[in-house]
Amino acid sequence: MNSFLKIFLASLTALLVFTVVAFFIVLGLVSGLATPQKEKTGANAVLMIDLAQNYKEVRIENPLAALGGKEQYNTPALYDVIRLIRHAKTDSSVKGIYIKCNANSNGFAAGDEIRNALLDFKAGGKFIYAYADVISQGAYHIANVADKVYCNPKGGIDWRGFAMQMVYLKGTLQKLEIEPQIFYAGKFKSATEPFREDKMTDANRLQSSVILNDLYGHFLQQTAAARKTDTGSLHQYANENSIQFAADAVKYKLADGLKYDDEVKDEIKDRLKVGKYDKINFVSLGKYAMAVDYKQTGTEKIAVIYAQGDIVDGKGDQENIGGDTYRNLVRKARLDKEVKAIVIRINSGGGSAMASENIWREITIARKDKPVVVSFGDVAASGGYYLSCNADSIFAQPNTITGSIGVFMLLPNMGSFFKNKLGMTFDGVKTSPDADALSVTKPLSPAQRQYLQNDVDTIYHGFKQRVADGRKLSMEFVDSIGQGRIWSGSRALQLGLVDRIGGLDDAIASAARLAKVTSYSLKEFPEPRNIFDVIFGDYQQNAKSRAIREEIGQEGMKTYNTLKRAKALVGISQARLPFDFTIE
Repeated sequence: MNSFLKIFLASLTALLVFTVVAFFIVLGLVSGLATPQKEKTGANAVLMIDLAQNYKEVRIENPLAALGGKEQYNTPALYDVIRLIRHAKTDSSVKGIYIKCNANSNGFAAGDEIRNALLDFKAGGKFIYAYADVISQGAYHIANVADKVYCNPKGGIDWRGFAMQMVYLKGTLQKLEIEPQIFYAGKFKSATEPFREDKMTDANRLQSSVILNDLYGHFLQQTAAARKTDTGSLHQYANENSIQFAADAVKYKLADGLKYDDEVKDEIKDRLKVGKYDKINFVSLGKYAMAVDYKQTGTEKIAVIYAQGDIVDGKGDQENIGGDTYRNLVRKARLDKEVKAIVIRINSGGGSAMASENIWREITIARKDKPVVVSFGDVAASGGYYLSCNADSIFAQPNTITGSIGVFMLLPNMGSFFKNKLGMTFDGVKTSPDADALSVTKPLSPAQRQYLQNDVDTIYHGFKQRVADGRKLSMEFVDSIGQGRIWSGSRALQLGLVDRIGGLDDAIASAARLAKVTSYSLKEFPEPRNIFDVIFGDYQQNAKSRAIREEIGQEGMKTYNTLKRAKALVGISQARLPFDFTIE
């Protein structure tokens, strides 16, 4: 028996050792295979930009992409796209750019940054073609810079004007017998409206109308300049539904012609002077990123910290801004002697007030040691504005959505829902009267309601104070432009909430000037994940999100994320944008 046990244990040990060794050998092989290989652009290259691709602020690394074959590349981040277009301007192997413009998955400010990079590319004398069967308004916002804008003869250009829509859940909650106990500061703080109203309040309708018209006016101005027409005519086309068919887009000079895909490709071949039967050397942004060295080099270092998504307590993940994670990133850049300035790119509608405060604190400390400049993306509002307001300088695009200086808290009373819909009741003991104050199974007492409202009012007062001190404004003025109201970047400049109109490039250049450095490279955060992070980290969670999106679609995903957000709001003071809205 002893002999059997010895043999069994020895065999088991050997098997475990073999398994561990084999695992690391396989992991090493996979890691080697997943290591990016240098690509080649090739001659007569045409850079292809697909606007349906969402270019995020934070690059979502997938080291396993290389295992999927030559055509599977990582999607560049937004600033990578800008730098790649800039590099292509002086790259002799790139002759032009082809824009696929059916839809645009990127926001208004991101669109402006891509558009400005394309205008700069075009100024270098190289061609830009834009084509789609049907061009959406969002895609046309970027595509109208092209030398030639074509659409399918049976397609057209969507030209209906902009509309903003919010979803309201008051009736749903009433049917479910769920009472939304809401506390907020700011008459424009419409983040709680979906729970307490069945339509827009007058205050929200006012702010939404103003910002929608700001965004639309900017779109019309850019289109008028690109297509050599006037904003009045463009607005009239939408009002009168003039652009109904593809031919109308040409008639009213929004498109340069009606062509099928093969005809556009033949025209590009003529431009390239290649044979009829030759293939066009289309190069995706992902492949081009693998083929060229497009990042700036220099002797000094400027840290760029990309922050995108909801602001949450704790570490967070790739899809949001974890208070602890980003506080540590700012601290890391502050304590790095090589880093001479810090640029923080914000694309967030806000979130946890506490996490925003903690990041604000770290930025305030960092500013004592080195310049801190903030760049706003599509959205930098509420908590996104809170953590930024004490920077040395703030840059925004004209169509950035910002402001929303206000606070709210939501605590649902689900007692009737559990009892009447599910047959569930609750009971328990406690050591003090308010020990269960944040329970969702019973209504709050008047004293508890006042306690939570006091908490929200105190945080709002602190928020206003942060803004007043950081922006050198009076508390009274901050309150007058606060109250949870959202503003476009152009209006925020007039109000003193931002310092400059410009993109991330402009913010980095400003930081360099403040730090008195001329030769610099960028130290970018968060740092790319390696294969170990993918396997042992949150890759499974990302795969789950992709599976859900494939099952319920993009619109369904919006509803799913709305419900997911609602769960995260319960009992936590929030500095956040209106709950959800769509601009089409």
